[in-house]
Amino acid sequence: MYDVAVIGAGIVGACTVYELSKLDLSVCLIERENDAASGATKANSALVHAGFDPEEGTLMARLNVEGCSMFEGFSKEAGFPYKRNGALVLAFSADDLQTIERLYRRGIANGVRGLRVIDRNELLRLEPNTGASAIGALHAPSAGIVGPWEMCMALIEKAVKRGITLRFRSTVTRIWKTDDFFEIEINKGESKIQAKRIINAAGIHADEIMEMAGEKEFSITPRKGQYFVLDKSQGKLVTHTLFQCPSEKGKGIMVTPTVHGNLLVGPDSGQADDKEDKATSREGLELVRASALHSVESIDFRDSIRNYAGLRAYSDRKDFIIEESRSVKGLINLAGIKSPGLTAAPAIALEAVRLLEASGMTAVIKASKMDSDVRTSYNEMNDEEKQVVISNDPAYGRVICRCEGITEGEIIESLKGPVGAVSLDGVKRRVRPGSGRCQGSFCGPKVIEIISRELGIKPWEVPLNLDGSYCLEGKQDDGL
Repeated sequence: MYDVAVIGAGIVGACTVYELSKLDLSVCLIERENDAASGATKANSALVHAGFDPEEGTLMARLNVEGCSMFEGFSKEAGFPYKRNGALVLAFSADDLQTIERLYRRGIANGVRGLRVIDRNELLRLEPNTGASAIGALHAPSAGIVGPWEMCMALIEKAVKRGITLRFRSTVTRIWKTDDFFEIEINKGESKIQAKRIINAAGIHADEIMEMAGEKEFSITPRKGQYFVLDKSQGKLVTHTLFQCPSEKGKGIMVTPTVHGNLLVGPDSGQADDKEDKATSREGLELVRASALHSVESIDFRDSIRNYAGLRAYSDRKDFIIEESRSVKGLINLAGIKSPGLTAAPAIALEAVRLLEASGMTAVIKASKMDSDVRTSYNEMNDEEKQVVISNDPAYGRVICRCEGITEGEIIESLKGPVGAVSLDGVKRRVRPGSGRCQGSFCGPKVIEIISRELGIKPWEVPLNLDGSYCLEGKQDDGL
């Protein structure tokens, strides 16, 4: 019997269990896939939004600004990459200038600090590579960029070290409510989990979880966004995140550096055929490319190293759904968390704790000392620190991924940690081999070999990503 079961190991679920792990509660995190950050968290814009876009008075606006203000301290506390690089919303016409004036007023009303409208001269001083037709911009210095994979993993790892239970490969198939607790069926009767409260952070499947437990209180429709990842040769074209003026479909095509030095361009916005439709299209990517060149004419798309699509959870309400269910007491919905969901996630987690307390659950801060260690990336160490690490474990002296400088020791660590990787992409989400220019062409086979050796499985049993996706296929040599 757990005090709280959190369904969904994306960024909202990760932030929530991180906050709950500070309290004297028994908590279980339930995820249907074989790893965390397997949905929207692994395929988003990786932005920390300032908060000028959401409508005044909404949860979205309040939690965006609150979440944005938490990131600097939060990243140091939990140990994930974050940089406050600032954002610019570009104006290309008189109508656009009116739009950014409106965004300025909205941002001030939302409590965003440092906002200002700038002219072309100031814009070119900040971003010399801005397109020739840009005539001004809204400058938001509080905006930032983050590593969403690393953030999600760091938070869950901390929570596991503090005692929460993690259940991967656990699809919720039924939910019953008794007078005092919930029974959650896993994998069509394979097992059951009992919990006094449920926090529904299931992303694009949150409406299905709600309906299992009670009534259909909302519906979720996936909206797809497609992206280009460009090589680090393009990463210094801009230092700020550049937006175009928003429309009813979203915040427009953006051009932004990443925390790891690449350039990220996208997304478009289109209705997905279903909740598993993550395919990219020639038409969508061409729209992204053409629009981005309007913002920064010198982008060389020949240096594109990856395309991907992510699904955003759009509900039938305009605002975030953060509330206790109307039909089922004790079930708290964190649903419809579209952009700026990543930014708002730390604040959403605090809201979830408040809702638990309002539902009658009493929780006190743990008396025992909590783990405060933050893992330092090998690449962030100085030469002296690296030599100490190598002397303790020579595997850290063997570089496996040449593009990103990732060592064998780091890969082994990603497999053996409290939330160990089980797939090639799982290792990538933790320590980034395969994220560079060659996209794993050089290091991929060696990483598969390390996974096989460390996890005690055959090379052809190593998943690419989710269960059932394999790196190797075809006839195998009997001698392997």
